[in-house]
Amino acid sequence: MLYIPEPLSLPEVLWYSLLLNIAIYVLTLAAGRMIRYMYDKKTVVVPRKKMVISWLTIMINTGITVIGYVIWQCGWIRIVPGTWQNTFTDFIVLFLGMDFLMYVFHLLIHRTFLYRAIHGLHHESRDPVPVDLFILHPLETFGFGFLWIALLMLYPAGLYAIIAYLAMNIIFGLAGHLGLEPLSEKVRQNILFRYLGTSSFHHGHHLDIHCNFGFYTTLWDRLFGTWKEANNITNTD
Repeated sequence: MLYIPEPLSLPEVLWYSLLLNIAIYVLTLAAGRMIRYMYDKKTVVVPRKKMVISWLTIMINTGITVIGYVIWQCGWIRIVPGTWQNTFTDFIVLFLGMDFLMYVFHLLIHRTFLYRAIHGLHHESRDPVPVDLFILHPLETFGFGFLWIALLMLYPAGLYAIIAYLAMNIIFGLAGHLGLEPLSEKVRQNILFRYLGTSSFHHGHHLDIHCNFGFYTTLWDRLFGTWKEANNITNTD
């Protein structure tokens, strides 16, 4: 049975959201550092500018979470109960739905004045490291956040599917900015991974901004002709 707690006050939502986003930030960077250490990758000193921008991203994500909560309280977002089968279906819809929306948004940014205006900030790193996951222009952070809210307004999903999607979002985001490829070539060519957005796939986008605009999968890039085979980046420093 789905349990939805009693409504919280806005100050409570704000503080819980802030603590959650800080925890995600700290754990993501810690996991990234541990993985890089396992592969003998050098520790990167994060410039002060990047630290400031990354914390601004955390603050904006906190605000987006609060906005989403208010919209849910107004009844414009529905969180529905369901079986494990429905949870799986909901997760697939959220996973592929957001992947498509972010692909379109990302491609639009690259093909318009928005690249120089906002997205170029993220691409200052050709060889990204975990903190670069959080290096986004504020308008871009809002854009991705409102895409997520819009999808939830259009598709009533179960709480467990939402949680699973948010966890996968962090995993894929970290993978794309590890600066190395933890998966072997054999694994990456397996049918289960061939169409997923691996570390090499997104790293390839940072090296060549004209291809690989997807986030979780390569489906839309393959479908719309923007896919490019990515080289293994295990030995990249």
